[in-house]
Amino acid sequence: MRQLKRRRAVASSDRDRQTEQRILDAAHTVFLRDGTAGARMQDVAAEAGVNQALLHYYFRTKARLSEAVFRRAAVQLLPAVIHVMASDDSLEQKVARVVAIELDHLSRTPSLPGYIISELTHHPERVRQLLSAVAGMTPEDIRPRVITKLRRQLKAAVRARTMRPIEPEQFMVNLISLCIFPFAARPMLETLLGLDRHGFERFIERRRRELAPFFLRALRP
Repeated sequence: MRQLKRRRAVASSDRDRQTEQRILDAAHTVFLRDGTAGARMQDVAAEAGVNQALLHYYFRTKARLSEAVFRRAAVQLLPAVIHVMASDDSLEQKVARVVAIELDHLSRTPSLPGYIISELTHHPERVRQLLSAVAGMTPEDIRPRVITKLRRQLKAAVRARTMRPIEPEQFMVNLISLCIFPFAARPMLETLLGLDRHGFERFIERRRRELAPFFLRALRP
């Protein structure tokens, strides 16, 4: 009898996790598509195939669900970029790897940059929570780990006369911005450049090949 109860408890727990994951998957789709302000709980429930009562049972409020979606969205990208920037790879390898990580992921989730920018604009307090959650460190921990490493490498490149002087903060922000901007400004670029969905995909494929060499050439003395 005890064994049967345990099996039922395990099965119930598995169903709970599956239902919660399905709701989170649906919320991810709706929140990234419509933004937090425009997302409705009934749309999330419909996307997940559950009733709203079940939605509230697992996440209680829209704010709590929104925070879970934001955490999930950011954790898909930031840890990999931080890891690369803090690694022992050469500057050339770091540039190539960051471009590949950013463009590969954003090609699969093109709404992500606009969503994250909007969320951080309306909820600036999430920045510290975000970095702590996704990287396991506070901003005070991340800065020396990334910036100190980059500064040492950049100074060595300047001494070797292979690169012009640039502050590590500018190096990192310039690189990440060049990756993210086409996705954050996609509607504007599509209109301005006359691109449809396939045209935009070809534009990104070309950027994937050309961005790292362009960035590094710009830093040569």
